[in-house]
Amino acid sequence: MRNVNRTHEIFDNKPHVYSAELTDTYGGEANYSWVKRAEISFDENYTDRQLMLRVKAELGLTGVRCEVDDFGDSLTIRPRGLLQIAFVNFNY
Repeated sequence: MRNVNRTHEIFDNKPHVYSAELTDTYGGEANYSWVKRAEISFDENYTDRQLMLRVKAELGLTGVRCEVDDFGDSLTIRPRGLLQIAFVNFNY
């Protein structure tokens, strides 16, 4: 698991933008029979925890425990007890 207190600093005065999508799974893989998409932006410095809270709120997962895999520039979120998966990618 990653350090949730890592701070992302904005140096170039441009907001950091993330795209997130939540979909169902079939056999443990993303199925895309339905998709909920959101775009999240930060205008000031933020931590990994703030990013996760904002993504979960936008996708309707507030209060749901999740398993998170961090791949550096993207995250995979698997809500516990739900047959769903979310992908969060940094927009360059």
